[in-house]
Amino acid sequence: MAKRNVLLMIADDLGKQLGCYGNTKIQTPNLDQLASEGTKFDQAFTSTASCSASRSVIYTGLHTHQNGQYGLANGRHHFTTYDHVETAPALFNKHGYSTGLIGKLHVGPSNVYPWEMCAESGSRDVADIADQATAFIERSSAEKKPFFLTIGFIDPHRDRTRSGFGNDGKYDPRVKKIEYSPEDVKVEHFVNDLPGVRFEFSEYYQSISRLDQGVGMVLDGLKKSGLADDTLIVFVSDNGPPFINSKTTLYDAGVCLPMIMKCPGSSAGVTNPNMVSYIDILPTILDWAQYPTPQHPARLGRSILPIVSESTKFEDWGCVFGSHTFHEITNYWPTRFMRNRRFKYHRNIAWRLDFPFAGDIYGSLTWEDIRNSETSPKMIGSRPLKDYFFRPAEELYDIEADPKEVRNLAKDPEYSAILEDMRQAVEKWQRRTEDAWLYRDGVSMLLVRHHLEAGMDVPDRWDFNDDHPDSKDLPAYPKDLPWGAEVGK
Repeated sequence: MAKRNVLLMIADDLGKQLGCYGNTKIQTPNLDQLASEGTKFDQAFTSTASCSASRSVIYTGLHTHQNGQYGLANGRHHFTTYDHVETAPALFNKHGYSTGLIGKLHVGPSNVYPWEMCAESGSRDVADIADQATAFIERSSAEKKPFFLTIGFIDPHRDRTRSGFGNDGKYDPRVKKIEYSPEDVKVEHFVNDLPGVRFEFSEYYQSISRLDQGVGMVLDGLKKSGLADDTLIVFVSDNGPPFINSKTTLYDAGVCLPMIMKCPGSSAGVTNPNMVSYIDILPTILDWAQYPTPQHPARLGRSILPIVSESTKFEDWGCVFGSHTFHEITNYWPTRFMRNRRFKYHRNIAWRLDFPFAGDIYGSLTWEDIRNSETSPKMIGSRPLKDYFFRPAEELYDIEADPKEVRNLAKDPEYSAILEDMRQAVEKWQRRTEDAWLYRDGVSMLLVRHHLEAGMDVPDRWDFNDDHPDSKDLPAYPKDLPWGAEVGK
């Protein structure tokens, strides 16, 4: 029987700025070709728009509030995945696979993510990355072992300069420099059409085109190995573009991302409209490897393979949930979202805090141009600047009528029934996944459950009210609600 290999490629901070997703201003022939040979998902959602956290969801099939990787893994941030969580490399090691990671790791600790070969680096030399990938594939073939290889591209993440994307580096001659004029880029709806924005997008495009070349080189190496017909190829990004109003937000610009999958034996050139989540990636690659997904009481993801060739919508693939708590250690802003085909609901737990800045976004020319623009009131894309930084406890958007998510319907009586349905669905999901950020009276219900069971009453309101701190005459949060696997799906 043929060995069922897995090649997982993760871009860093890439939105849908690809030719195959309708951008006519950018050159991405290799990813466009991959999409033409496999399935392009139009409605693929990460759980959270932050690098480490999103990667942990990919590798564990669990939301961040389940796996413990609440924010970034590097430097002072140092968030890590819980020791007891089973991850993709650990599971594939048990299954007899050669496991390898090349490039960006950005999760931890190493004992939870035990790739046999871990060539972590910050290199953007995609030719060298491809050479390493080819060598790993050939070595696995010589050892007669199937492989699970992850490539974490650094592109198109910002570099440490104010407006750079790694384009001034010295790379292998095989990597061609594809430059773009600021006048020729497409300014996305979530930002403003300003000189600094256009300049940064021209640099961003160049980084994307380098990423695209790297993908092509990796796929060429796979073909030369003779294993392409036995390999499931998955290409995703961890979160949306590194611009304000996208990355670190749970608006669609930050979480609705490119996902391309090429599964041997499946149809080619499919555009799949079903709503899939990054919690589905681990069950999918395990399904391909014919390795049953280990039982976990709160792992809600499922294999995408049964619908990978479908171009029609299925009712039971029409909803996703998401979970964000931190980005950088100073960026605490917990929120949860639910998205169906028409509506998007945000539950902002710490809504009394202003929305925080990621360091790279604050230092960008884009933000400098926006904050110093002559418009009044100041806008961030189509969103009033005030509404970006100061958000209410709930947001509800009609995505069909308002795809930019700027008209909040949460207080509109016409949508009260939809709001209540989505609110209850999110709370049920929070209890199902034992989310510590299901709050009442300003406190976590998960962490005071034992007090509830002992008879304590907690007011059934989200936030503590210092004007009315008394609780005697208020309705109490129910004591008998199920949690975890008891909730059911």
